[in-house]
Amino acid sequence: MGFRNWLTATAVACLIWVISSAFAPPAFAKIPLKLFDLHSQECPSEIGQGMVTVGGGSARQAGCYLIKGKAKNTKKIDVFDADVFGRIYDANGNNTFQNRGRVGSIDEVPKEKTIDFEFRVTVPANVKTPLILKKFKASGFRHKIGR
Repeated sequence: MGFRNWLTATAVACLIWVISSAFAPPAFAKIPLKLFDLHSQECPSEIGQGMVTVGGGSARQAGCYLIKGKAKNTKKIDVFDADVFGRIYDANGNNTFQNRGRVGSIDEVPKEKTIDFEFRVTVPANVKTPLILKKFKASGFRHKIGR
């Protein structure tokens, strides 16, 4: 193959790549949400009573807490199935969720809206309160991902 044929083949391949990229379906890139007014509170007795967690092969009493806050979507598209990541510490600064970054999820945040959200977490029953919430962030998808 001569240089001219190689150059033509390369140009055609690049053109095909550019055109196919323009019409490719959108990637499932995560869309960030802003979280604020975060706080925790003990679960009402009807959902948290008698909770037990299993760890290291033994059952232990668990404390139930609701993490509440506001999520703001600044984009012009709805956001679905947002994963919430953060660190939850006890009042002494001890990590209550070791080796876990994802702490919950938010089903939907409409475009350019702010919503209230809450999700439940369990922590060992003997943690010292109040819980301290740090480095919380969330991001979701343009479409439901079928959880």
